[in-house]
Amino acid sequence: MTVYEAQARVAEIRTRIGLGAPAAAGSGEAFAATLKSTLDSTSAVTGGDVVDAAKRYLGTPYVFGGTRPESGLDCSGLVQRVYADLGVTLPRVAKDQARQGTAVADLAHARPGDLLAFGSPVDHIAIYLGNNRMIAAPHAGDVVKVQDVYETPTAIRRIVNTSLDPAWSSALSGATGAGSRSATAMALRPAALTGATVATPAEVPYAELFQQAGAKYGLEPALLAAVAKVESGYDPAAVSGAGAQGLMQLMPATARGLGVDALDPAQAVDGAARMLSSNLERFGSIDLALAAYNAGGGAVSRYGGIPPFAQTQAYVPKVKAAMEQLAGRGFA
Repeated sequence: MTVYEAQARVAEIRTRIGLGAPAAAGSGEAFAATLKSTLDSTSAVTGGDVVDAAKRYLGTPYVFGGTRPESGLDCSGLVQRVYADLGVTLPRVAKDQARQGTAVADLAHARPGDLLAFGSPVDHIAIYLGNNRMIAAPHAGDVVKVQDVYETPTAIRRIVNTSLDPAWSSALSGATGAGSRSATAMALRPAALTGATVATPAEVPYAELFQQAGAKYGLEPALLAAVAKVESGYDPAAVSGAGAQGLMQLMPATARGLGVDALDPAQAVDGAARMLSSNLERFGSIDLALAAYNAGGGAVSRYGGIPPFAQTQAYVPKVKAAMEQLAGRGFA
């Protein structure tokens, strides 16, 4: 790359991340300062930020060649858009994206935000979430969604800083402790960066169970905590008029199908997490996953969205509001 190409690249990145025009190219010192400032700004982006940004596009329809979320995205269009939202420019197609950044040896060393490329030559690409899960735009007729990593990637590339705060690392490993990542698809900033008060396990009943199940099934712990809060007010002995039981308000038949005791908090959270993970994979968005939890997956499929039931229509925003409150306090 020539000096002039480098200057043009700096200008492009600065424009994307809102730093304004660089200093005059004629000054070597000014150019060096510009470059350092730009690199410092882009290196502040972490793998967790990439994951948060990617979740905003869950449910977006797959469109071959698509680069606009409002009309649809393909696999590389999703990757390019997510990184562009964070001020990082990537090439348009998967095979070129799979040559960016630095190589990661294998999936055991991959971190959230890394790119997973598939095929030889590369014909598909996704964003790694951790715990053998990824966000991808799979194929025509599908939507952007969370999937298992279904085969060994042919390339893994690290584009941005993936150093994780201790709480995020704990969530991935199943350890206890409050998290600091956003729990919604709205890309809320971590509490550590916003100055928000971090929720402690003592302030969130059964926090350890939510964190462990979240790590196990690839869900935000705040999603599970929010469901428990709305469903039972964190009461493990709650029984509804309809017969739903326990912390996560599982119907007896549902609990039997999941093989859990609805009145045992650990089993109930594990069963609910499995059900929500399955709903999210099936329907591709948190809204529809929650609607299916409340009204059943059949109702969501039948109506092609959130069913027109008053209870379900109120339930989805109520849980999302609880998630946002928990995330704003730093529990994730």
